[in-house]
Amino acid sequence: MNALLEKAGSLVWGPPLIILLFGTHLFLTFRLGFVQRWLPKAIKLSFKRSAEGEGEISHFGALTTALAATIGTGNIVGVATAVAAGGPGAVLWMWLTGVFGIATKYAEALLSVKYRVIAPDGEVSGGPMYVLERGLGARWLGLLFALFTALAAFGIGNMVQANSISDMMTESFGLPAWVTGAALAALTGFVILGGIKSIARFCERLVPFMAVFYVLGCLLILAVNFERVPAAVELILSSAFSGHAAVGGFLGAGMRETMRFGIARGLFSNESGLGSAPIVAAAAQTTNPVRQALVSSTGTFWDTVVVCLVTGLVIVSSGDWQAGLTGAALTKSAFAHIPHVGPAVLTFGLLTFVFSTILGWEYYGEKAAEYLLGRRAVKPYRWLWIAAVMAGSVAALPAVWNFADIFNGLMAVPNLVSLLLLAPVIAAETRKHVGEPLD
Repeated sequence: MNALLEKAGSLVWGPPLIILLFGTHLFLTFRLGFVQRWLPKAIKLSFKRSAEGEGEISHFGALTTALAATIGTGNIVGVATAVAAGGPGAVLWMWLTGVFGIATKYAEALLSVKYRVIAPDGEVSGGPMYVLERGLGARWLGLLFALFTALAAFGIGNMVQANSISDMMTESFGLPAWVTGAALAALTGFVILGGIKSIARFCERLVPFMAVFYVLGCLLILAVNFERVPAAVELILSSAFSGHAAVGGFLGAGMRETMRFGIARGLFSNESGLGSAPIVAAAAQTTNPVRQALVSSTGTFWDTVVVCLVTGLVIVSSGDWQAGLTGAALTKSAFAHIPHVGPAVLTFGLLTFVFSTILGWEYYGEKAAEYLLGRRAVKPYRWLWIAAVMAGSVAALPAVWNFADIFNGLMAVPNLVSLLLLAPVIAAETRKHVGEPLD
């Protein structure tokens, strides 16, 4: 069963989907006149926490909740996997994926705010399912997206995350898995049972702290190891377009493999085009779709252009990718080059990144379940989520990861359909409101 799921996952995340995702990034970048040029002003706008229009949470709350779900193991272990499989040049392709992905994150957030639904009690519902239904008149595609999201959430956003935390706590501190699971489930319940406002309040405090701590930690490692950094940058740039010859245990990678693994891991890391982040973007208090779209677009910048880049520099400058190590083993070895500081930064980064992912993805899954079954499904879904955190902590379920990987990829297909078909709407909304958010 697991072998079949692995093959199915490879098919879903094969060249067609990767080309479609990256192609959409490029298309929207040029169709919207390179929206990335507004990034500095978008960052400034994202820190506003005042209520300005309909919605449930602030710009900053929506951004940090989306970042909570997006910044995860892909930013640490995923980068190592890309370097091990595609060589140092994969870091540049990951970075470029983030740069162009800003346009896609902008576009999907804009549509989700434009087509969101606000209930009489002020509760907001939005995301690609509502875009597909209200923008394209394709409710059946909206139902498919919601189904894929609800299923993927329990894997990629819950059980595999909980399992990675319990494994780390057992390995580092000797804690039994059930102890970690019980504590994690209790903390998760404390945050999510209060709904999106509670999740956003928690993420507003956790996400900036965890991201700044991790990035500063990586910069400290690079500063201590500064003599290797220029050579690492040169190697990343040169091998991105030529591949890298076999060295030591590294089997070598041509340019095609370097591009493939860098782009694939970059797409998986920042989730631009998958349709997850727009679900929480729709809940933001905003006067028009463009304002929140600009704020949401900064998420891809922080996730891939900043966090993945510093991780990649730490890993490439360590030289350990030449020793045949991959994934978590390569990451651990690279950070261990600076005693005490490196392992502490890595442990803190993984623990906080993984827990924040559990919180952010709960909201995605909850809104998908609500779209499928109505608001009566929300409370049972939250309790089921808490139980799944406990189950994932105590049981290694490789099939769950592969199962979630499949549905995570399938989420992108209906979302990309809406982005491409509604590109004229995105462009028109941008022209209509472009003056206001840049004041």
